[in-house]
Amino acid sequence: MGLYPQPNHWQCGPFALKHALVSLGIFADEKSITKIAGSNWWHGTNEIQLGKAARRFECKMLMIRRHDAEQARKELSDNLRRGIPTLLCVDQWGHWVTAVKVEQGKFIVLDSADKAVLTIATWNQLKKWWVYKERDELDRSFTRTIYDFHPIVPKFRLQTKARFSIARARYLLRKENRALALLWDEYISDLLTLCKPRTALSEKVFSLGEFFRRHESMILDQVTYWHGGMKRQQARKILDHMHFIADTYGLIIHVEDEKRVIAGITAILSLWAAGRFGANRVYETQPKTRKR
Repeated sequence: MGLYPQPNHWQCGPFALKHALVSLGIFADEKSITKIAGSNWWHGTNEIQLGKAARRFECKMLMIRRHDAEQARKELSDNLRRGIPTLLCVDQWGHWVTAVKVEQGKFIVLDSADKAVLTIATWNQLKKWWVYKERDELDRSFTRTIYDFHPIVPKFRLQTKARFSIARARYLLRKENRALALLWDEYISDLLTLCKPRTALSEKVFSLGEFFRRHESMILDQVTYWHGGMKRQQARKILDHMHFIADTYGLIIHVEDEKRVIAGITAILSLWAAGRFGANRVYETQPKTRKR
């Protein structure tokens, strides 16, 4: 899983729903969504099928239609400001995308047909992409504009959800951070075993950023020592990615868990280093070869 492009021309619906669920802190595989929705290569996926799949993940997919562009913009923006990801059918109802944030008049859209997946669009760009123009059957000179949108509303209290922003989107769009987008779900899954979502009752907690301020040098010293051929900056990049994900989802560490998190992140980083650079045998001598 992760934020990566769709492999074909027809699976945009399952990908769009997956992206909406990811922003709500719900992690689902697009293959599973495709199966639940009954998507196929000749018809793709319609809103009824996506609504069925959303219900399987305890979410409701609303169906809203507006004909006035300004009204559509206002209602879409209101949903996004409330943290509700919204599916849009664009390209004359030919393609599904997911709007996840509006900020300073710009919209962050997850588009599985785009190589980078993340897109930052102005309202004028989004409006042209989103609008469906329908000709009147009796008067072909008359064209009606349609703006359909489908907020994905969870039926339960969320533990955590992604706080996308223009700055975060631009960070992910950098070439050097492409691996982070591709492995998004793996990072958040690992972090959720060590960190917890912030709640109104959270006390004696601190952020992962503060944790790294206290312990990053020590962790890097140890892992770099064990893997002498590894550059320190390579390991720091993994910790930077963890920090980014934790901030995006608002994850925190409880004071009593501090030592456990030191051990956990050191173990994860060591496994990454061993997988990337290999590892020599530890506490073992090389077996002697028998001479013939």
